[in-house]
Amino acid sequence: MFTIRTYPDPVLMRVAEPVTEFGPKLAHMVEEMFLTMYQARGVGLAAPQVGISKRIYIINVEEDQPPEGEIALINPEVISVEGEQYSDEGCLSFPGMFAKKRRPLRATLRAQDVNGEWFEVTGEGLKARALLHELDHLDGKVFVQDLEPVEFVKLRKKLEQMKREAKRAKGKVRA
Repeated sequence: MFTIRTYPDPVLMRVAEPVTEFGPKLAHMVEEMFLTMYQARGVGLAAPQVGISKRIYIINVEEDQPPEGEIALINPEVISVEGEQYSDEGCLSFPGMFAKKRRPLRATLRAQDVNGEWFEVTGEGLKARALLHELDHLDGKVFVQDLEPVEFVKLRKKLEQMKREAKRAKGKVRA
């Protein structure tokens, strides 16, 4: 399993590199990402969140998260979005934080699987939200960046605390 990186880790704000090598090594990494996501009780996880700056993410938004609900997207691209939803969103890299955020209601993406084969996936509601939230991670964007002001203000103190804690941890001498 991986360790989930938390804000303000610089890897979260970096644009991820395209994946060019497919096969068993990538498939194993994706499996480890699913284990990490389930352990953290999440519905999505992007490679940058585990310190790997590659264009890979996984989601499973199905109730009870059965294996058939697992989707791994490599080098994803948005084909279309439509509608609008405004609801709570959280992020494993911002533990315990939630804010209302606008996202498209429906999204269709094109991506490659772990073998390099292209496929399309369409999601509505939570699935669309997860598809687009994780894609933001690959573009170096975190969910608090484009919140409406009233929502951002609710999180401001927690964000500052996370920055202070990260600075303190970085300043500690490691033996």
